[in-house]
Order: sequence, then structure tokens, then C-alpha cells
Amino acid sequence: MAGPTPSVSPVVDVHTHVVPKGWPDLTVACGGSGWPWLRIDSERAAMIMVGETEFRPVGAECWDADTRLADMAADGVDVQVISPTPVFFCYDRPAEQAVKVARIFNDLTLEIAAAGGGRLLPFCQVPLQDPDAACAEVDRCLRAGHVGVEIGNHVGERDLDDAGIVTFLTHCAEVGAPVFVHPWDMAGGPRLDRWMARWLTGMPAETHLSVLAMILGGVFDRVPETLRICFAHGGGSFPFWLGRADNAWHRRGDLVRGASAAPPSSYVDRFYVDSVVFSAPALRLLVDTMGADRVLMGSDYPYPLGERPAGAVVHQADFLTDAQRANLLSTNALRFLDRAA
Repeated sequence: MAGPTPSVSPVVDVHTHVVPKGWPDLTVACGGSGWPWLRIDSERAAMIMVGETEFRPVGAECWDADTRLADMAADGVDVQVISPTPVFFCYDRPAEQAVKVARIFNDLTLEIAAAGGGRLLPFCQVPLQDPDAACAEVDRCLRAGHVGVEIGNHVGERDLDDAGIVTFLTHCAEVGAPVFVHPWDMAGGPRLDRWMARWLTGMPAETHLSVLAMILGGVFDRVPETLRICFAHGGGSFPFWLGRADNAWHRRGDLVRGASAAPPSSYVDRFYVDSVVFSAPALRLLVDTMGADRVLMGSDYPYPLGERPAGAVVHQADFLTDAQRANLLSTNALRFLDRAA
């Protein structure tokens, strides 16, 4: 495999996750029960537990900056955005509990970032079920050193066109906080609880639905154009089915148009997607659909369904020009993060 493409600009990975190596007993700190906790199995291995159920094994790369920086060096990545692992969002909890959880994990994320020598850029989490509390927490985090916010793609049955969530997104636009949208809380059931089908089919579908909610729900027609928002996993299945959405908007506008002022394809310049699509044909479709200035390199590091080496498909894609490759690896992310020269 060819090595990373040399670049004067830093190579930025916008999609990575962290898990602190332990946190306070959330039952004591926040009230309630059934909280996530970390079972430490060794110095470099642990298991995220939810109650007494094993949720996900994690390793030192989740919390140890030196391990993470070594992997970044191996992959030719200069900067990572480090975001929460979605199991900690706690949107189903009372808002006062979710506020406490967000503060705990946001402060721990700052500690991980501080050990990265400026190469780990922290995104916070917020209690999105309470718009006022979410706005207050993102403000607190921006003052403390976070550079953006990661949110889940829905809160229960409320999608991203919910009035309260739109209030939060508008606030992010006003204060200049980039927003990274990650699917979570996928539907289960016998047909989805095998083969990791919730991750393989549910995650793309969840993200697709939430992009449509932003468009057909009229969010992009209402929030300021200064909103910088990026959807994980290549925007899910949305790029592949954009033509279908346009066709439906024109031919069944009585049911499909919702609050949108224009066809779905008119809004692709209002949001970003990451590059975690794992194959050159998929990346070509993504770039053709979204434009080479709307795709950001992401890896989903350090989880097994992520891409290693980070950015491999972007580096190997022979259909990209040098300028387009530089956009995907660096320029677009710096613009999303408002760090462009």
C-alpha cells in the first residue's frame, strides 16, 4: 500500500472517539441507576459495562494519548478530533442527570486532549434533551477548551428538525461551534440483532433519515448558513439515494416536501460528511454527490469497524486530483473547524 500523501497542511481525522480510563460512580454523582461503568481487565484493556451487561471492549488507545499519538504517526495523521463514545450521551435520562454526566465526561476528555500536545482537539457532549442546558454546556465547554460538539442523530422520537434541537443548532451557529452528528440508539429486534446488523444497516439508515430531517424539515432554510455540521460515516445511505429523494420531492411533493424550500440536492453545500466508506467506488460516489469540498477524512478510530490506516481509501483513490486529495485530508477539515489560514 502506498504511504500517506506528503502535504504541507496537517492531515486531520475528524472522526475518532475516546473513553476515559474510569470515572466517578454515576449513581452517586448523578442519581438514578443502570449507568455505564468501566471494568478494568488489565493495564491496557477494559470493558464498557451498562449495568451488568458487557457493551464494548476497549483498549489503552481510548484513553492513553501516547498510544493514540503513536497510531497517528503510523497512519500519517497530524491532528485528531476526539469525540465522546455515544453510549455516554444519556439522552433518555432526566436532563439534570444528563447535565452532570456531560460535565464529568467533558472534563475528562479535556484531560486526554491536554496530554496530546495540541494534536488532539476535543469535542464535547451535551444534554440534548434540554436545549437550554445543551446551549449552556456547549458554552461552558468552549470556554474550557473544547473546539466543537458531537451530538447523536436523534433524541428518542425527536429528530434533528425538532424545535428544541433546532434552537441548539442555531446557537452553535451563533457561537461558532462545529457540530459532528453521530448515529446512535439504533432500532433492534430479531432481524437486526445478528451480524452486527444494527451497525451495518441501522447506522447508515439513521444518518440518512437525519440528513433528510434537516432538509425536508426545513432546518437548513431556518438556521444560519454559518452552521458548520458534519455527518458521520459518509452521510450514511443519503448520498446513494439522493436522486430518489429528489425524484420524490418533485413527483410526490404533497407528501415529501415538508418544510423544505428546494429539492434535497440543493442543500448538499450546507453540510459536510466524513470519508468512512471503506472503498474507492463508494468514495467516488461521495465526492461526485457532495463535492470535493464537502468530504472530510475520518476513521472512526479506535473501534474495529473503523478504517486503519486512517485515510487509506483517500490516499489510494486514483480518481482524486492532488488538490482534491488535499481537500479531503486537510483543507476541508480546517474550514469545518474554523482553523483555515
